[in-house]
Amino acid sequence: MKDKIAFVCQRYGLEVNGGAEAECRMYAERLTDDYDVEVLTTCALDYTDWANSYPAGISEINGVTVRRFPVERPREQKQFDAISQEVIRDNHSDEAEERWMDAQGPYSPALVDFLARHGMDYHAVLFMTYLYFTTVRGIAQKCWKKILIPTAHDEWPIYQRQFRRVFQNADMLIYNSGGEKRFVEKLFPSARSKPHVIAGAGVVPQDKPLPDVRERYGFRGTYICYCGRIDESKGCGLLFDYFGRYKKKRPGDVKLVLTGKAAMEIPRGDSVISLGFVSEEEKLAIMKNAAAFVIASEYESLSIVVLESMMMGRPVLVNGKCEVLKDHCLMSNAGLYFYDYREFEGELDYLLSHKREALAMGENGKRYVRENYQWDTIIEKIHGLISE
Repeated sequence: MKDKIAFVCQRYGLEVNGGAEAECRMYAERLTDDYDVEVLTTCALDYTDWANSYPAGISEINGVTVRRFPVERPREQKQFDAISQEVIRDNHSDEAEERWMDAQGPYSPALVDFLARHGMDYHAVLFMTYLYFTTVRGIAQKCWKKILIPTAHDEWPIYQRQFRRVFQNADMLIYNSGGEKRFVEKLFPSARSKPHVIAGAGVVPQDKPLPDVRERYGFRGTYICYCGRIDESKGCGLLFDYFGRYKKKRPGDVKLVLTGKAAMEIPRGDSVISLGFVSEEEKLAIMKNAAAFVIASEYESLSIVVLESMMMGRPVLVNGKCEVLKDHCLMSNAGLYFYDYREFEGELDYLLSHKREALAMGENGKRYVRENYQWDTIIEKIHGLISE
């Protein structure tokens, strides 16, 4: 019989649009050869309100048993914003942090109660992301091995005192990158002595024909693209601002093509094309045909979409304030990074006008992904950590 392991993740499903959630699903599905894998998650689909969208109970997705628990208290954004303002202050109380976590959600005491009763039934329990109720309350329960996959980056919530306990409660850690490990160990000294691996996520080479997305969606000419959650927290507001300013100075035919669910208003006009949720094959085709992949987020612990775009042979343009994205560019020589609009404009001009150099960067990206982000190596690292 295989050892039983569990992942604890705030959302889970084929329709869930989120980098950490996608990474959790990829880990879970690829570990089924070695383990009996379960996922403990909520009934939520959308992180903005945590409304129950899936039925509670047990189901199966691609060979993984999924146990869903209801969210008892949907997020009230005004209440959450008010508590956040209280917690941001230096002199806030521990009680305020507790209220912030309940409001942050997804508030699912039933999931935590299940883990309290059955945590010792699993050879290991892997908690995905440090930030949410399911991890903060769940990792405090008794389990044989508690493995934290923090997906941490330099954002204001991580400086709360309650997250010190999260990293203290973890027995082991799985980091997405060396930059994330350096950040966590500087902020949480207790993490330095814990067994860990740097894993990240694998990128699967595409070996089958991709659809003609230009014909399907009816857009022509040169474009740059962004794929993923369209959200202020992903730097999309900054991206729209910079691209809008760029178009005013360069009123040519270059467009910005977006895929993914929108959690914010998208600029109107012919220069920004939002396709919404598309298939995986369509997403990769859009990346492959783009002049560059652009991401303005300051807060990433890996960024699978950046690696996917590299795999498709396209250069990337990233926010240099994110150390992880900057590291990708420096280590691969497959992308450029900007700190302000002036650099964004100059580097986008360069990528659009230097076709041969952009092609060479694309080849560098393919090699970087091939050498560093293959699933066999990643799963072997995780399996070794679980078995330790």
